[in-house]
Parts: sequence; C-alpha cells; structure tokens
Amino acid sequence: MTLLTRRGLIGSLGAGAGGLLLSGCDRIVAAPSVKHVVGIGETLTMRAQRLLTNRSALAREFPASDMSPVFRTNGNTMPQSEAYQAHVVHRFADWRLLIDGLVRRPQSLSLAQIRAMPTRTQITRHDCVEGWSAIGKWTGVPLKLLIDAAGALPAARYVVFHCADDFDGDPYYESIDLIDAHHPQTILAWGMNDQLLSVGHGAPLRLRVERQLGYKQAKYVMRVELADSLDNIGSGKGGYWEDSADYQWYAGI
Repeated sequence: MTLLTRRGLIGSLGAGAGGLLLSGCDRIVAAPSVKHVVGIGETLTMRAQRLLTNRSALAREFPASDMSPVFRTNGNTMPQSEAYQAHVVHRFADWRLLIDGLVRRPQSLSLAQIRAMPTRTQITRHDCVEGWSAIGKWTGVPLKLLIDAAGALPAARYVVFHCADDFDGDPYYESIDLIDAHHPQTILAWGMNDQLLSVGHGAPLRLRVERQLGYKQAKYVMRVELADSLDNIGSGKGGYWEDSADYQWYAGI
C-alpha cells in the first residue's frame, strides 16, 4: 500500500486536474470536490505536525546544485498602488516595515535596518497548491527576531501580514500562528538566489514559512500585526484566499 502524503496529494491534483487549477497560485481551486479533498489534509497534517512531531522540526533543505533553473512568479507580480510603485522607483529607500498590534514596542524599520539584522539563508522547495514546485535560495531575517524586538504581549496568538498588492481592490493579507512565527525557518526574505528580491517575487520582503504551501508565502509585506484573534481580519478566516476561496488556513506539508 502506498501512503499518500499531503504534498503528494497536492502534486497529483495539480497534475491531473487540468483546467481546474489555473496559473501562478493566484486563482482558486474551483471544484468543490478538490477543495474537500485538500481540506481533509488540513486536519490530518495539523494534528501530525502539532501533536506528533517536534514543533521545531525543519523542512528539508537542499544543496545549491538542486536549485531550479527557473523559479516562476506566482500571484500578483506588480502591485498597482501608486505608493508601492514610487517605492520601486526609489529602490525602497524610504520604505518602512511596520510591526504593531499586540506589542510593547511598535517598530518602523527601514529596509537597510532589516538587512543589517542577523540573517538566515536556506535552500528550500516551494510547493504551490496548483501542483508545481521549485527549489530556491532565500535570505532574510528570522521573523522571531522582529517579534522579539517588538515585544509580543501575552495575548498575542497570531501574526498577520498586510501586503501592498490587491485583487480587484481587495488588499492581500495572510496569517500564521506564533508557533510557526517562531520556527527557525520562518523568515522575512529580502534576497533570493543570491540577489535582492525582485518585484515579481515580492520585493522588498516576502514571508517564507517553509512547512506550509505556497499561498501562505505572502509577498510585498508592508505591515506585521500581532493579534489575539483572526475574527476582525478580512472575513475572519485568516487570509485573502481563505476568505475568498475557502482555502484552508493551515496549509502544512
């Protein structure tokens, strides 16, 4: 008997569903049956990772020789806001990352300040719900360091990422819990494949939460908010695709 993992299931769905899965991880898995099957994996995977495994277990990291020659962009590739496009023109010189919400010391950090912080570099595989994967090299600041600098209050349970891009005027956002936020491979990446992050891949900062599927890897991060609940974020399910397309909030692989 072959054991079918969530990662294998997603891959087989992507290979066989044809027109059901559209390009770049930026459109919904349209068929209710596909959503249902993906949903089954959430409960099983979350229980396995939360109850049966070490919460600090690492996603697999690869040698440089395994890096994909092409790492496609996904979702939006250029936010439409004038403010963001002005940042691109000025190479993010006056861009700031806000860290607020349930914190003792709200932060407003320049990209230079973030890049001066201790970094982590990891070569990992990006698995899209659409069924494609690619291996890339990411460099950035561990999210835990930013949270520690801001001083999370005891009531904080979630980290919400507010982004510069939108879909038809609806801002993009995502969230993870503090368990994943403190994971050593969870970083806000400013570099990819030994270069500064490109606009298409989410400049100036992109979330990498390596034990979850691609749609959790929020691009164009502008603000990091610590919250005690997701009820008042969007429609309350924790992310743009979770609210608009019934994607599962926990996308562990």
